[in-house]
Amino acid sequence: MNSRDYLIELRNESGMSRKEFCEYFEIPYRTLQDWELGNRKMPDYLLRLIAYKLKVEGLVKQRKS
Repeated sequence: MNSRDYLIELRNESGMSRKEFCEYFEIPYRTLQDWELGNRKMPDYLLRLIAYKLKVEGLVKQRKS
C-alpha cells in the first residue's frame, strides 16, 4: 500500500472528515487534499508520526503485519 492510500485509510478509520483531520493535526486543508489526491507526496516520517499518534490515542486499531 502506498503512503497516499495509507493516509486515506487512517483518516477513514479515525472517523474524521478531512476538515476534522486537518484541525486535529493542524495541517492546512489544501495540503491534506493534495496528499490524498496524489498531487503532492507526503513525507514518510510524517505519515509514521500521524499513524503513531492515532494508534496511541486509540483512534485507529493496530495494523497486523
